[in-house]
Amino acid sequence: MHHAVLRIASALVLLAAPWLVGCGGHEARTFKFRSALDAGNPKGAIADINEELDVKSDKDLPKDIKGDNALLVLDRGSIQQGLMKWDLSKRDFEAADKAIDMLDLAHNAGDSIGEYVFSSDAGKYQAPPYEKLMINTLDMINYLEQHDLNGAKVEARRLAVMQKYYRDSLKQPNNPVLGLGSLLAGFAFEKDGATDEALRYYDEALQFSGFDANGEAVARLASVGNYRSPRIKAAMEKHPGAKMDDDANEGEVLFVVGYGRVPHKIAQRIPIGLALTLFADSISPHDRANANKLAAQGLVTWINFPSLAPGQGGYSAPGVKLDSKLIQLEEAVNVEREVRAEWKKIEGKIIVSAITRMVARVLVGQGIQSAAGRDNVVGLLASLGAQATLTALDTPDTRSWETLPSRVAVARVRLPAGRHKVSIDVRGWNRSQEILVQKGSWQLISLMALR
Repeated sequence: MHHAVLRIASALVLLAAPWLVGCGGHEARTFKFRSALDAGNPKGAIADINEELDVKSDKDLPKDIKGDNALLVLDRGSIQQGLMKWDLSKRDFEAADKAIDMLDLAHNAGDSIGEYVFSSDAGKYQAPPYEKLMINTLDMINYLEQHDLNGAKVEARRLAVMQKYYRDSLKQPNNPVLGLGSLLAGFAFEKDGATDEALRYYDEALQFSGFDANGEAVARLASVGNYRSPRIKAAMEKHPGAKMDDDANEGEVLFVVGYGRVPHKIAQRIPIGLALTLFADSISPHDRANANKLAAQGLVTWINFPSLAPGQGGYSAPGVKLDSKLIQLEEAVNVEREVRAEWKKIEGKIIVSAITRMVARVLVGQGIQSAAGRDNVVGLLASLGAQATLTALDTPDTRSWETLPSRVAVARVRLPAGRHKVSIDVRGWNRSQEILVQKGSWQLISLMALR
């Protein structure tokens, strides 16, 4: 009779456990708006985000902009930019930027990354460095679209702080994510008349592929500037006839087109035996022994951890139709490749952390059971309840900036003064308009096709 009661109690708690772990985390919370973007419905995606944020319209910020809400505001800012709502995108980017801390990979490269940042979504979200860098980069587009050079320069200076972190602390001076921001910062300073500062930014952009179309403009600017570097000199040698001609009856247009979306994070499960085989050398002997013992007893069969879903962005660089001509854009940065490279560096620590936390969770339950007595019903309930609760709290962290474009392509052209027709059509997103080019004028025209 007593054992029957124990079995019934066990069954009831185990039946309740799936409810406790039923929360799908951030991945489930973003499913609706990702599906809307996949279906080519960005306005529907914004409506879904507003619903999640519990705000009446996209002009509202949530009362609490921490944690998941900050990421949702960031996602909304990206979609607003794709819809050419520059002010709303700016407001969302900047509000999210203040609310999100950066993961310090330079000083927390040990187990703490897996243990405290990625193994549970209960803590504060800390963005990987490339996300913080891309906020400033994309926000510069909002300012340049509106001819606000002062605002663009403020973002450029914030970006410079992140670029220094990449170079000096992460020892990644060649990360191509840096190139796009440097191009936009150089453009902002050039158009504001700060020639040498613009050349310093252009010099950084030129170290990466995808900026050849900017080479002639750099050579032209260098003809009236003093800053020199091997790359600036090479650009001048490649375009020996490039001179600044203030009398030319023409203006410039910089095109920036993003397309696809970086892979979002998904909850992943692998058998405990496979996990212990793959990462045996990375787990402490004590935890490995406990994990093997628990696996042998059948108490643990799976390990939960976050991973990356397939991305959406393996497409060729798009073109821009300018009057009757097609302008082929150059791929300036493959953001998805950098996201995967960054993830690969820490994925092992995340899985090892998941194993360690699983062992601790089961041992807590066993400790409660032992303290209460092996056949004690209350003790059994408390033990199973503790394990189920700790499992629920250990939901794999699937938070990330999910509307970051997978790739970004650029082109820079000079046009004779007059009216011109511009048409960009990428992945079902399009932008068509007539532009007025005047002598010495400039414009930045962008499109973020997040599909």
